[in-house]
Amino acid sequence: MQSIYAMHQHQSDNLDKEEKFLYQSIENTQDLYLLLLSALIEIKKKEEIYMELASKKHLATKEERNPSLKFVQNKVLVLLAESEALEEALEDRKINNWKQNDDIILMLIESIKASELYQKYMQKPEGSFDDDKYFIADLYTEVIAPSDKLYDYLEDYKLTWVDDLPGINTLILKQIKQLKSVDDALVVPKVYKDEDDKDFVKNLFRKTVLNEVELSKEYIDKTPNWDVERIAEIDTIILKMAICELLKFPSIPAKVTINEYLEIAKEYSTPKSSIFINGILDNLVKEFTQDGKLKKSGRGLL
Repeated sequence: MQSIYAMHQHQSDNLDKEEKFLYQSIENTQDLYLLLLSALIEIKKKEEIYMELASKKHLATKEERNPSLKFVQNKVLVLLAESEALEEALEDRKINNWKQNDDIILMLIESIKASELYQKYMQKPEGSFDDDKYFIADLYTEVIAPSDKLYDYLEDYKLTWVDDLPGINTLILKQIKQLKSVDDALVVPKVYKDEDDKDFVKNLFRKTVLNEVELSKEYIDKTPNWDVERIAEIDTIILKMAICELLKFPSIPAKVTINEYLEIAKEYSTPKSSIFINGILDNLVKEFTQDGKLKKSGRGLL
């Protein structure tokens, strides 16, 4: 959707160039995932360095000489730090941002230590793997993910990351909560599930762009109470993409298509857009079905 919108804004007709940018944006989500996950490792490392230096101070306090290791020995943080799969992925994609921007990590550590969540955790005796796991999950949700400074850094580094952030945060939390023990192997997800997944991206993009005039004809006369010229451009793109899926992707159930694009409309368009789009698509599905244009088949429909 965003790539098609960008083509409209730039009045570009270079399909290959825009498709390349689309693929690069998708690849960048992997970097965002790795960067955020590695922040947890860097937080652990920085805190360990601080504790070691503090213990060697000439006038170190009793607490500094014998600090609690509970946080840096958190079982989930240790699992992440020792994950060979994660280390290999970080090296392959050259993710080393925090070495040049350790001020972000130091700020996060400061926020973590100031949180009530951290204070309560440190006061409790050593707990189970689940105790450590849910602490990290809560810490990520309540302190790390909402950090304005982290958000500003990500926005400045790659603008497309801002829209990917909620989905990546959800993925990381899901992975953390699914861990069962220190012996679990962290699985670094692929950018694409398989080649069919990647082909879908290309086909949806190209089929929508190359058939925009044809697709728009399907809804133009279905908006009697709306001035076509005043329909939000994002809404027209969402409608074209949805109609393209309905007519040209037989393995995707109509209900799935409608639900997906309603969620996109809620996230990116006007407050009333989802109602408007739902009405149009619902009527089109009925019309396509009656006319025999809606031909769906495949495992997803069983």
